[in-house]
Amino acid sequence: MAKGILGKKLGMTQIFTAQGEVVPVTVVEAGSSVVLQNKTIESDGYNAVQLGFGTVKDKKVTKPMKGHFAKTGAKPVKFIRELRLADAPDYNVGDSIGVDVFAEGEMIDVTGTAKGKGFAGGIKRHHFRRGPMAHGSKSHREPGTIGSRMSGGGGKVFKGKKLPGRMGGNKVTVQRLTVVKVDVERNLILVRGAIPGPKGGLVVIRNTVKPMK
Repeated sequence: MAKGILGKKLGMTQIFTAQGEVVPVTVVEAGSSVVLQNKTIESDGYNAVQLGFGTVKDKKVTKPMKGHFAKTGAKPVKFIRELRLADAPDYNVGDSIGVDVFAEGEMIDVTGTAKGKGFAGGIKRHHFRRGPMAHGSKSHREPGTIGSRMSGGGGKVFKGKKLPGRMGGNKVTVQRLTVVKVDVERNLILVRGAIPGPKGGLVVIRNTVKPMK
């Protein structure tokens, strides 16, 4: 069964196993995620569950959103995310989902927003190789030719060409990570390895349902 939860990335640390092995982990604070809405194929054309997470001041909540929260009887939340499901949702509106839905050793997929790094060149952004650094070279870090020669004068740069530009700030999903520890008392999930996003960033944790090819 597909399941998921929203959380906040706190940072990275390391723990020791019983055998003395050092394991790098990312600590995620995944407090109670409240179910705000269930969507089904009959009513919306697809199956999904809408979750809310985080606290927000009432003055920052718009009037339409206040009506949306009033339907569920839940307090206003800062973040709202929708999780697509293969089958009809097995949750009730107003339910609270805690970290205990996951267990140690379970495989998960984590989605977050990567850190924005501003404008970057092709070498940093796409790992291009640089040109010769000799004095006669005219292109040390330039991207080189970007369009093929075409009849009729001039070439054409096809859409999607890898070029310098804004780097980061996009949605990234890391698959098949392992849950090392679940701390129910403190609402913490320790995930082996790194996950996308900065400290304090919102992440979506789902269980891995597709087998690895």
